[in-house]
Amino acid sequence: MPELPDVELFKRLAEQCCIGKTIADLKVADPKLLKGVSPAALQRQWRNKKLRAAHRHGKVLFLEADSAGTLAMHFGMNGSLQSLADNEEEPPFVRLTLAFTDGHRLAYLNPRRIGHVMLISDANAYIAEEGLGPDALSPAFDYAAFTAALDGKRQAIKAVLMDQTCIAGIGNIYADEILFQAKLYPLTSANALDEAAKQRLFKALKWVLQTAVDYKAGAEIFTDRLPKGFLIPERHAGGKCPRCGAAILSFKLGGRSGYYCPRCQPEPDG
Repeated sequence: MPELPDVELFKRLAEQCCIGKTIADLKVADPKLLKGVSPAALQRQWRNKKLRAAHRHGKVLFLEADSAGTLAMHFGMNGSLQSLADNEEEPPFVRLTLAFTDGHRLAYLNPRRIGHVMLISDANAYIAEEGLGPDALSPAFDYAAFTAALDGKRQAIKAVLMDQTCIAGIGNIYADEILFQAKLYPLTSANALDEAAKQRLFKALKWVLQTAVDYKAGAEIFTDRLPKGFLIPERHAGGKCPRCGAAILSFKLGGRSGYYCPRCQPEPDG
């Protein structure tokens, strides 16, 4: 599932290839993808408008067009953005395409159709209405904001990290990585963490996500780009801890598989 690093890469792709360009057409291959607007209305509103900006909050990408509103893009389980040159063959599973006057195209792909694109008037209002927590890599999300997000939470710390109303951007895969780097057992109750553990966790959260962005690695794509010492390449049956060599163990949380090192992330006593 695309997480914060993936969506940050999508944002940068849009910024590099599309910002400032005029939209010649907007094609909707899957009308069920859209929320809040019909394909015909969206086409009317966005034709001949310039794509002004791209923003990200957590796992949501916002594309703004001049006086035509903002598209909020959710990528679901395996959605992505792809840049297509003039006359380049379109890949499978394209659900929506922005075609620009220079022939360039920006395609939203979603093989499993779990995700959507919504036309909104204001990104900040949307974030508030959806109840999204602070973006995990925002400078405003400092240690004080982090401890406030954890305050009073009795759930497993991994569940809290993945709760988009607490912290926006972290999913199943990067939650495992953050907890591995912080040397914390994933099922520890959030309210059981002492000050030292919270500080380790906050530092790991910022470092892991920023490193993934810097190395242009996503949750499931380009993981070979990650530096040595990351757990993600070993999140599978038979995986070995990159730190101590112990066998990686798996567990279930909310119906999803997680991975950890029993030596580096021991279960707390009691």
